[in-house]
Amino acid sequence: MSDAQQILCMDENNKESMSAAEERFCLRVNGHLLKSPIAIASMAGIVDASYVLGRAAHIGAGFIGGYSIDRATIRASEEMTAQGRKEFLPDDPIAEISEQVRRFQGSDVVAGVNLRGSEPESFLQVVDALGNDAIYEIDAHCRQEPVIEAGSGEYYLRHPDALGNVVRRMKKEGVTVSVKIRVGVADSDPALARDLWKAGADIIHVDLMDEGHRKLKRIRNVCPSLLIANNSIWSYDCMMQMFSHGADLVSIARRSDAGTLAGLDAAIARYADEFGWYNAPKQLCRGGDIRALTFCCLPVKNCPLILFLKEVGLKKEDYVRMKQEAVAGTVLENGDLTCFGSLAWCCKATSPCMLRDATLKSKGLSVQNYMREKRRLSDLLMNHIFGGR
Repeated sequence: MSDAQQILCMDENNKESMSAAEERFCLRVNGHLLKSPIAIASMAGIVDASYVLGRAAHIGAGFIGGYSIDRATIRASEEMTAQGRKEFLPDDPIAEISEQVRRFQGSDVVAGVNLRGSEPESFLQVVDALGNDAIYEIDAHCRQEPVIEAGSGEYYLRHPDALGNVVRRMKKEGVTVSVKIRVGVADSDPALARDLWKAGADIIHVDLMDEGHRKLKRIRNVCPSLLIANNSIWSYDCMMQMFSHGADLVSIARRSDAGTLAGLDAAIARYADEFGWYNAPKQLCRGGDIRALTFCCLPVKNCPLILFLKEVGLKKEDYVRMKQEAVAGTVLENGDLTCFGSLAWCCKATSPCMLRDATLKSKGLSVQNYMREKRRLSDLLMNHIFGGR
């Protein structure tokens, strides 16, 4: 099981003991429950423990760094500092990173460390020092030439075999691994994401540049890793576009001021409380991602579902069987008033439907719990489709 995961929300045995954050977001990373699906992204020379913890009230995770951790990348940082960029340049990088992560102890923010290294052994030295105290984020994102020439940052996007090797070596140590990428550099972003998932990456942190949610959806459709959407996510509308097209979290860097974070955090908490599934996808026929199969009806007419099933290599009869088995014994199994006699085939709660709503009323099932059950169904479908690495 991945070290970064979404929790099946409707575990009947534990439902009464669920915390507010667990009920809202059902999101656990590196063994810790996240109180918010909003994170702070690293900015070299700026984001350290003090920066993150000063904003702790409105975030679930914070990625400090980036930190250069070996001779080649430290030289690159020194060169960029000479050119006027801000960089972290401690005398002992591992000791400094360890101290920064230690400062997260006692907080309710999950620590992540963005690392620039030119070979697997550099990352493993940090892992040896910190153990499981942090998420380890491989920086395959930095586009500064000195970093690329050092064999880090975007170098890895142009040499995906080397990146996959670093992921595999780190995962052998049993730690949570994130990879920060920038779209539009690798030959194929979806293919890269799928390869990273298969190599063991728990999290893929995606700088979407100007490509927006369409790029994110293509990655989600081939990869079940936890996805963090990054870049220019400053407004509620933009945040919800990311969540409804595949993001599990969103991250903010330059606009990570208290006001912006507080507004986004409050907004997503209200949405989760009202609808039950904070990052529910759009329906497939309205441009949703693979998770939207949970809202699709029986494949009895020519609609986007038929083409999508072909795209993911799923036979119609297998799709029907999967959903029927997944809802057996749950409140979604039946629904005499619905079009197909089961809530398994019903649409998103935000879509008007008198038959669905009448069925929910007859069952005494709230909109929130209906959507949590739909999320549970989506998780089961995703597990079946991707089925491991």
